[in-house]
Amino acid sequence: MSEAAPDPAAVSAPLERTWRPSWPCPVDVVLRPGRRGAGDPTFRTDPDGTIWRGLRTPEGVTTLRVGTRPYDGEVHATAWGPGAAWVLDELPAMLGAGDDPSGFEPRHRVIAEAHRRHPHWRLGRSGLVMESLVPAVIEQKVTGQEAFAGFRMMVYRFGEQAPGPGAERGLWVQPSPEQVRLIPSWEWLKLHVDPARSRTILRAAQVAAALERTVGLDGDEVDRRLRSVPGIGVWTSAEVRFRAHGDADAVSFGDYHIAKNVGWALTGEEVDDDGMAELLEPYRPHRHRVQRLVELAGLGRPRRGARMAPRRHLPATVTRRPYPRRRP
Repeated sequence: MSEAAPDPAAVSAPLERTWRPSWPCPVDVVLRPGRRGAGDPTFRTDPDGTIWRGLRTPEGVTTLRVGTRPYDGEVHATAWGPGAAWVLDELPAMLGAGDDPSGFEPRHRVIAEAHRRHPHWRLGRSGLVMESLVPAVIEQKVTGQEAFAGFRMMVYRFGEQAPGPGAERGLWVQPSPEQVRLIPSWEWLKLHVDPARSRTILRAAQVAAALERTVGLDGDEVDRRLRSVPGIGVWTSAEVRFRAHGDADAVSFGDYHIAKNVGWALTGEEVDDDGMAELLEPYRPHRHRVQRLVELAGLGRPRRGARMAPRRHLPATVTRRPYPRRRP
């Protein structure tokens, strides 16, 4: 005897969770690194600060809505879709419950001040490797505006609308690794993603299941496994590790801006990657914490001089706010 078809109302019914963190959790600040530019179709923010995410979990796609009630210290989350239970189970980790800032001692006055201004920030862990990896590869070696435009086009062309009210909210979910592997080379060019980056994404998509299993491993081992994929280097590995794995020691060496900004914040002078490595060495295993506090406090150097023009030899073009980006 065949099983009865599931009730559509039951399938679409949302799941809810109320979580009371042991600290005043700044939800927007913790989740913000998951947004890839202001127009990210997988990330929306309501005027009241409620955050919407379109996510692809191990259990399927989901729409996640997260809001806070500061007066009672609670986080309220609602999720729709096959991955709803998974994402609500992972919500505390996403908001920094697994982050341990003990032992972090600011050694520079500006970092101490930034830490004082953001005492409740914690490093979240999404637990979703490919969600962080694909946009990170797209961001390699190109301008920020070019990268964000390429990511948006990829999601709209090859992703899917988020379930439940996410679709009404204009929320989308990144394509699955299987869908990514089916994107032909000429479509990547239309997305303004050159062959070097698209090949890296395809290689990662082929071993996506193994990469997802790195969540929970030691940071050095995660770095080794990520960088075993040709095209994934120190910068991309760090960008994935701090987002997906909650690695508080992941430093984005190879970024066009970060070393200069960290050097300016800590010494008043721009430094290169070697100089940043020397400055951050005493902060192990909290080096990413310094990088992020510099960003949160707006301690970057003044920007002067000409800006790099966006490339125009690929089919898609972008035209504003060009900044050179990162190495692999």
